[in-house]
Amino acid sequence: MILKDEPDAQLARALRLNLGEGGGIDWTVGADLSGAWNCNMIRALLRLIGVIFLAAGFVLLVYDGAKSIADSRLYVYKLGQLWTDIHAASLQSAEAKVQASLPSAVWDPVITMVLEQPAWLVFGIVGVVLILLGRKRKPLIGYAR
Repeated sequence: MILKDEPDAQLARALRLNLGEGGGIDWTVGADLSGAWNCNMIRALLRLIGVIFLAAGFVLLVYDGAKSIADSRLYVYKLGQLWTDIHAASLQSAEAKVQASLPSAVWDPVITMVLEQPAWLVFGIVGVVLILLGRKRKPLIGYAR
């Protein structure tokens, strides 16, 4: 219970601390810092990562387009080639780990199919999905939950 004549009462109210009857401090978090705050932070993080992925997909699309125009041929930078160019050892390590921990049918048809897709398309799809996961929910109209 906070007393008005107590010198730390203003600070305790600002920090939303509850002073216990024995003089100890109960470090409970106020209602405004509950699960809704954490949920908004996660949504903002998902949107940020989604925008970064979307921007990377756009850069890769421009790269493919510029290279195709310059050589008068269609060039497609595949995700597997991008991963190999960035760090080939991690691709081999990921392949070994997936084949060791999951059934063998997962790497060959599923993951190799994803690695053969254009990098801009994969980055764009991942970015859009992350942005959609991080969007704010529309309020329900007409009834309350």
